[in-house]
Amino acid sequence: MNAALTGCGGGGCGCGGHAAQDAPAASVNGIGLAADGERLAGDALRERAWGELLRQEAVRQGLLPPHGDSEAPALSAGDQQVIESMLERCVPVPPPTPQECRRYYDARQSQFVQGAQVHARHILFAVTPAVDVHKLVVRAEQALLELSRKDVPAGRFAELARELSNCPSGAQGGDLGWFGPHECADELANEFFHQKNPLRGIGLRPRLVHSRYGFHIVEVLGRRQGRQATFGEVRERIAVQLAQQTRARALHQYMQLLAGVADVQGVTLAGAESPLVQ
Repeated sequence: MNAALTGCGGGGCGCGGHAAQDAPAASVNGIGLAADGERLAGDALRERAWGELLRQEAVRQGLLPPHGDSEAPALSAGDQQVIESMLERCVPVPPPTPQECRRYYDARQSQFVQGAQVHARHILFAVTPAVDVHKLVVRAEQALLELSRKDVPAGRFAELARELSNCPSGAQGGDLGWFGPHECADELANEFFHQKNPLRGIGLRPRLVHSRYGFHIVEVLGRRQGRQATFGEVRERIAVQLAQQTRARALHQYMQLLAGVADVQGVTLAGAESPLVQ
């Protein structure tokens, strides 16, 4: 690659232009992560870096043969199995105790209600890269204020949904039908099902609900309360969930230790998640 030139470029200019420093090629301990001409996006590059970091650790432990090339090899299914076995040995995860499972259940009982559903409609103001978020919020607040008035016509919510909503449900006046906590975005599930003191009533939410998709005006049209599952019914599920969380934290710490002693160039791994701990 030719270095780009900086400077005014004029024939009478004394600066003459200076070669700009190219960013260092992405590598882990001198092993390149991309082939010549290959361009990887940020997440793909980080994923390859984590894989190469683990491959090199497996080589150091004598579990995989050394690699003689200057570019990172693709990991075969056998290589991945060796690495997984290495992680199982190097990052042991004790099972959660019955007391830990019980504490988790007691603190989150609303998450273990079976059959709970709500019937709701919404108007989505989607946040996209090109949108002016401030103007978007102002417009959403204006619409919410209009719908909050006592004299608002009965069909106005559906009209605004068809006019403003960025969700396909706008064509149906924003109606989402009946759904449970596992059939909507986590932020909406928390709003409808998982708060300690949720607004269980029927009607328009008095504030915008923020999710990964944007801002929602939400109205609850109906609610089915469901049945509280007993601790015994969900104990195994909780144990699996806690074990997964503990393993994810332990793997993340282990990967950060490996990254901390490696010479990593051209890609940022500090504070990032490994693909194995997501």
